[in-house]
Amino acid sequence: MPSPLKERLNRLWAHEKASSGLRVSIAFGGAMALCWQLQQLPALPALFLGIIASAMAETDDNWLGRTKAVLLSLACFGAAAGAVTVLFPYPPAFIACLAGATFALTLLGALGERYASIAQGTVALMLYAAIGIDQHGAGDTGAAWRGAAELLAGAAWYGALSILWTILFANRPVRERLSRLFVELGRYLRLKAALFEPVRHGDLHARRLALSEQNARVVAALDATKNAIISRFGRSGRPGVQSGLYFRLYYMAQEFHERASSSHYPYEALAEAFFHSDVLYRGQRLLELQGRACGALGEAIRLRRPFQYGAATRQAMVDLRESLDYLHTRGDGRQARLLASLESLVRNLQAIDRRLAEDTLSDAPLDGMDTRLRDSSPHTLREMATRLGRQLSPTSVLFRHGLRMAVALTAGYAVMHATAAQNGFWILLTIAFVCRPNFGATRRRLAQRVAGTLIGLAATWALMQLFVGVELQLLLALVAAVVFFVSRTDRYALATAAITVMALLCFNLIGDGFVLIWPRLLDTLIGCAIAAAASFLILPDWRGRRLHLVMAGVLDAYARYLREVLAQYRSGMRDDLPYRVARRDMHNADAALSVALSNRLREPGRYRRDLDAAFRFLALSNTVLGYLSGLGAHRGTLEGTADDGVFAAGEHLQRALADIAAALAAQQPPPAADAALAAQQPPPAADAAAETAMAEALERAGDAPVDARRRLLGDQLALLLRLLPALRAAAAAAGAPQGTPAQPVPAAG
Repeated sequence: MPSPLKERLNRLWAHEKASSGLRVSIAFGGAMALCWQLQQLPALPALFLGIIASAMAETDDNWLGRTKAVLLSLACFGAAAGAVTVLFPYPPAFIACLAGATFALTLLGALGERYASIAQGTVALMLYAAIGIDQHGAGDTGAAWRGAAELLAGAAWYGALSILWTILFANRPVRERLSRLFVELGRYLRLKAALFEPVRHGDLHARRLALSEQNARVVAALDATKNAIISRFGRSGRPGVQSGLYFRLYYMAQEFHERASSSHYPYEALAEAFFHSDVLYRGQRLLELQGRACGALGEAIRLRRPFQYGAATRQAMVDLRESLDYLHTRGDGRQARLLASLESLVRNLQAIDRRLAEDTLSDAPLDGMDTRLRDSSPHTLREMATRLGRQLSPTSVLFRHGLRMAVALTAGYAVMHATAAQNGFWILLTIAFVCRPNFGATRRRLAQRVAGTLIGLAATWALMQLFVGVELQLLLALVAAVVFFVSRTDRYALATAAITVMALLCFNLIGDGFVLIWPRLLDTLIGCAIAAAASFLILPDWRGRRLHLVMAGVLDAYARYLREVLAQYRSGMRDDLPYRVARRDMHNADAALSVALSNRLREPGRYRRDLDAAFRFLALSNTVLGYLSGLGAHRGTLEGTADDGVFAAGEHLQRALADIAAALAAQQPPPAADAALAAQQPPPAADAAAETAMAEALERAGDAPVDARRRLLGDQLALLLRLLPALRAAAAAAGAPQGTPAQPVPAAG
């Protein structure tokens, strides 16, 4: 076989969707071959739908966890299919069972991703069973039970294949998550590099917003990687020889993220001060090259190949160092503080450079590193019961979504009967897949559903005209099913088009697929309309009403992280579990705020008021995150024992952040600076300029001969203290009840 062909096949197999695509291809192809061999093609639609439901319930796990999940899924599927078959002739009992089961299964999402996936698959299978009975006629009891058995057979076949796949390719999901993580980190570094471009009047706000959105993707990739590692190797933190590589890469990605998200001075001030120097351009180029190197590392992990750190990146590091040394030799005292900030930046980039230059993909020991991971999933019946109990309140997002789904399905069933809709259960199926926990996500999903349905119907009509043979239509249905699975998470319109093609081609085997085109379109439109109305009218989860709680969570996470960082400046650097948990909580809270604001942009106009204040708060919180990350990146024991007020300033800052968070949560004005300062011993001057005075004192202390780490701690805390007035004003404006006139936000510093 020619080498280029081998390369293409290797890259194709290493693609993150190749494994799932091949798995479902085997599942659908096996079912199709069996039906063809036994001359039982009418059973194919039910087998396909059972495979789909089982694949929806699939989550990443080791072989033992996957086996337990498959058995639980089959138990739920069997109970659901049996209930539908028994209750279908009795509409009131059927819809009561469907609505109640949907509500209860939605609440199971509180137990974790595994249970949420099983719940989604079970609801889908109930509707698939109802569609099958509706196709054969409610009076044919034998056909109804046969259809239920075929659904379960398809689900069991895919479940068995999934377990076998997990045994054969046990660690592939971890490699895929790590590869995606480093690719996302590379994009983050390249976006961060854009902030260092020394141009005046640049659109820094747009760049910061793009960086914040990418940070949310990095955080999601970190969480996905952590969950994949836990599912394979447990949470005890005792990695073996092979798993040690995955742990080391994961912790290296965490370190890169912390260093890359660090900020040591306002970028506008750096651009103005070094406008006539090449130092920022060299820093920008190095960050860009390191971003590309992270992407190349992700590619090497995916393809299981050695990673070579480029010579150009090493030279860029040398050039940046020489450029900064030249500025030091000029001895411009007015730029001493800015040069110290650049030194901190260079130390961060040097640390990334050293880690990338190591034999990154070798099985080096972890050198006593604390490799424990936080597993947030419940593991006992008591923990599960506690979590479920917390959801039994209208304040719970899952409670509201479950109730909304139940009412929407009931309304869809009533419309179906009132209009005697042909194949009316597609209305309910559309509701189940379109209705999301918040209006913005529902609005986006229904637009994609309608567009995908239109494309799929047009494609199906053309395909059935062009290919009238059963064999070709079966192959096309198989291809459409595979396309659905590889695109359902990130290209929902394409997935909808594919599943539409598959459904109509399969139903064409037992009837006339052409007559189903218009009912499919009409039922989709009705289902989307009901889902939209339910999201708008039934306990709507408007982000604007809860945004103050998300903001409060951000500042509270900042305060907890600052407490951990200050403790390590006292006792020494430790990359232990409490510190990593605090760091991850901080980044998760920041990502949650970005997602909440994105969802709010899709809400109706009257619920999108005061967005300017919310985005100002986001910009300030991102700046705070950068300064806190700078503290974390350089943490370590301070030299000497002299107390120059840095820890007192840090403790005040921690209390101030917690106080603003508490005020935001209660939708009250944040406490004034003097209220927080009055608690200190001895009390400083209780006036509005006290925090500025504290910041100036820290900066003056940094000008004295002290070690670099103490100067950095003081400078970072001073930057954070100068942000507090603007942060209080932004919190007051963004967290005020809707309709309250917004107050102007002062400039930071």
